[in-house]
Amino acid sequence: MSYWLFKSEPNVISFQSLWDKLPQDEEWHGIRNYQARNNMRLMKIGEKGFFYHSNIGKEIVGLVEVTRLSAPDSKTDDPRWDCVHFRPIAHFKRPVGLEECKHTPGLEEMVLINNSRLSVQPVRESEWRIICALGGVEP
Repeated sequence: MSYWLFKSEPNVISFQSLWDKLPQDEEWHGIRNYQARNNMRLMKIGEKGFFYHSNIGKEIVGLVEVTRLSAPDSKTDDPRWDCVHFRPIAHFKRPVGLEECKHTPGLEEMVLINNSRLSVQPVRESEWRIICALGGVEP
């Protein structure tokens, strides 16, 4: 199983707004970066990810689960762009901020720290476990 991190500005799409839509899942549309798109093409149903509030907060606030495989983005006619669907599965008991990640042993190689602009990124299993522990949720 692979793990992921999805980034959104909370004033555009917040974790709570996703939670409020349950049991409906969310199409993660609008991604216009080839590396992020390619990451979504690797995802499998049931894989988990972190939901990160960028710009405002700069913190991981919850967990999501992939519910549909990568398919054409419904918001564009351009065939280059795909997206997955996911749904929220758990709130963090305590958000885990970017600065905390930068200073936590074991997270030095994390993509979030070294390429913070990438909106959909892989997470190593060891990083997954560390961040889940910091956030107070079961991995």
